[in-house]
Amino acid sequence: MAEDYGNDLAGASILVIDDEPGMRNFLYKTLQPRVKRIDLAASPDEATAKLDENHFDLVILDNVMPRKTGLEWVTEQKRLGFMAETVLITAYADLETAIAALRAGVSDFVLKPFRANQILGAVARTLDRKYLRRDNTLLRHELNSDPNGVKMLGTSDTLGEVRAMLKKLAPLPTPVLFTGASGTGKELAARQLHALSDRADRPFVAVNCAAVTPDRIAEELFGDNGGGDGALKPGLFLLADGGTLFLDEVAQMPIQVQAALLRVLEDQRVRPIGAEREFPLNLRLLFATNADLDAAVAQGRFRADLYHRMNVVRIHMPPLKERSEDITELAAYFMEHFACVLGLSGLELSAETLLKMRRYDWPGNVRELKNMIERSVILGQFPEEFSGDAKVTGARATLNLEQVMQRHILHVLDLCDGNRAEAARRLGVSRKTIDRRVAAWEG
Repeated sequence: MAEDYGNDLAGASILVIDDEPGMRNFLYKTLQPRVKRIDLAASPDEATAKLDENHFDLVILDNVMPRKTGLEWVTEQKRLGFMAETVLITAYADLETAIAALRAGVSDFVLKPFRANQILGAVARTLDRKYLRRDNTLLRHELNSDPNGVKMLGTSDTLGEVRAMLKKLAPLPTPVLFTGASGTGKELAARQLHALSDRADRPFVAVNCAAVTPDRIAEELFGDNGGGDGALKPGLFLLADGGTLFLDEVAQMPIQVQAALLRVLEDQRVRPIGAEREFPLNLRLLFATNADLDAAVAQGRFRADLYHRMNVVRIHMPPLKERSEDITELAAYFMEHFACVLGLSGLELSAETLLKMRRYDWPGNVRELKNMIERSVILGQFPEEFSGDAKVTGARATLNLEQVMQRHILHVLDLCDGNRAEAARRLGVSRKTIDRRVAAWEG
């Protein structure tokens, strides 16, 4: 059964290259029930043609074949661009062959004759190492990219519309462009979209195009086949294969890289720098920007054809001031989070403090709120503009029904510039009700 050798084997695409029909048939019967996909080639030339058309996670390769050995073929493929792991099967285990196999980058080899469990074990070990290297690379990238790790919190109508759109788009392969000011949670929304999709168990890779130097971004994204040993260094497109790639600050991408990205979008294939072979991709692409892309296109700083390929569906992330009813939940979450992470005492969120937070415009959006809470926990007090000494604090301030009503009515009064008659009309209550409650709170 597939589970006997792990999920890596169950999801793998494998190419078998052997000139002996009996060996190909044996390997096919052994592997086919346990892997996602298996293909067979009777010669190195046939294998090359199959590699040009499809991506394989692993190649099982016979060494001794007519006209060209397996190791000669692997060495040749390294120059073209070759990213599959290789298990060599051979009847000759001399030292010279072993050294040549190491130089060619072979991951493992199995001596003929072998049993089914031996080849399955070698394949499972090789795939395990492959995905461990990939996960380590992506983990280093994730740590360097400084994700904020905050969930999409809030119950406002505007955020509800975003959630509904994410749910609708989740099962589709369509590119999505997230727009909105800095700090509004574009990456969080992209991560949510990935988590809702059928790619949720595959990698989510976020790239901040503004944080990568222009001379490095092409190699970072597409990979490089120009290493001294001829080994292919896969870029983030290939490392994220099967999952989701999120390109943030896409307006900062150099114009020459924009052209290469357009080809990837159109062909669903990527060619590493210095490679002659293109690799097919199974990838969902998401984009984000806080810039005016229409203006960038008009000024010639962004390709119009790329913009139209990206802008199939657009999700605009609302600024925090347009969903101020979510501030209470966000502030409570950040307070608990930083008290735990920093090992310091959290501050009491009084009703007065929360009301002041709701009345503030937050030009830096959720990121500004988060930074303010962190700074306040470190200093042991809120900035003067948010300080409050009301009697109701803590859980009562954030959950008490009366406080929720107070914040909501005062928020509507703010929207109406203090016009109580208009606020009463919007709230569906009498003017006397507004007067009575405001008088009680001011008293």
